[in-house]
Amino acid sequence: MDGAWLWIAFALVALATHIPRGSFIVLGQRARLPQPVQDALRYAPAAALAAIVVPDVLVVDGAVQLINPKLAAAAVVLAVAMRWKNPWLPFIFGMAVLLFLRKGFGL
Repeated sequence: MDGAWLWIAFALVALATHIPRGSFIVLGQRARLPQPVQDALRYAPAAALAAIVVPDVLVVDGAVQLINPKLAAAAVVLAVAMRWKNPWLPFIFGMAVLLFLRKGFGL
């Protein structure tokens, strides 16, 4: 009987995954999200990126450290990205600061 519960769980997970996604395809323009929800979804990619990047920047060796080379490089990346629209400059400046702090000061 354990195998049956496993297959039931698989089926429920598949339904829970496909029904919300498929509903937008099947219903098309007949089902529209409210405008405030559409406006909020515009920030979803930035929020997902922040959720991935921020823990990597703040956590060093399993503990939160507010003063570390990655945080300094992230601050430089943010400043450069806000000043210039060139997509390569934040990468170049951020890596330069990170390498300088790690290799130059041994941090």
